[in-house]
Amino acid sequence: MISKSTIKLIKSLAIKKYRIKEKLFLVEGDKNVLEVLRSKYIVKQLFATDTFLSGNRGSVINAELIIELTTEEIKKASLQQNPQNCLAICKLPSTPRLPNKLERNLSLYLDGIQDPGNLGTIIRICDWFGIDHLFCSPETSDLYNPKVLQASMGSFCRVKVWYTAFEPVAGLAKNSNIPVYGTFLKGRNIYTENLPGKAMLVVGNEGNGISATIEKSIKNKITIPNLALSNIGAESLNVSVATGIICAEFKRQSLF
Repeated sequence: MISKSTIKLIKSLAIKKYRIKEKLFLVEGDKNVLEVLRSKYIVKQLFATDTFLSGNRGSVINAELIIELTTEEIKKASLQQNPQNCLAICKLPSTPRLPNKLERNLSLYLDGIQDPGNLGTIIRICDWFGIDHLFCSPETSDLYNPKVLQASMGSFCRVKVWYTAFEPVAGLAKNSNIPVYGTFLKGRNIYTENLPGKAMLVVGNEGNGISATIEKSIKNKITIPNLALSNIGAESLNVSVATGIICAEFKRQSLF
């Protein structure tokens, strides 16, 4: 059984100001919930069907409170059109401090990525390529937006995300002797450019690209060449697709 007040709380967590007010965030979907149960996040309440609970006994014990619900009750509480077998209310962690140095290979800075699906996919890309430092401008979509978490497919549990202005990150890159690269339509071809193993990659907003203020700090401008067979080909690539292609090329050059 789930109360109306709890359903109201769950629904409110779709909105950032209520996530901040309650210091909670919502995770939905069997894979995402299992990932968060196995992570360092604190799961305050787990709502799940008997099938999910009985099939994942070793993981569900990490939740502070477990409440068994029917499939219909899950549907009433869920933010999704086609929910699965569970959802979890988790404690919103404190804001992490910026690292003192960038010692790993590739790091990303997202300049105003608005679409939650794009942010979630980029987090998943970072996880795939072993990129554990992801910096976001304050204007970028919120990490704990349920749509971001859903698109990340659990990768948010492994990739470190910071929200910060670009200046401190640029200083961090400089102090770590790491060059800064940016994605531009008129940049240098990524397939002919010698890309270093350690770098900071700046990715711009879906519609406007990298802001003029940040562009001034970027000396290394790169692009994915347009190889369309005609002049009426696609104007651009989706930002998460482009990010995946560029990250793959950085990694390819560092490995082979």
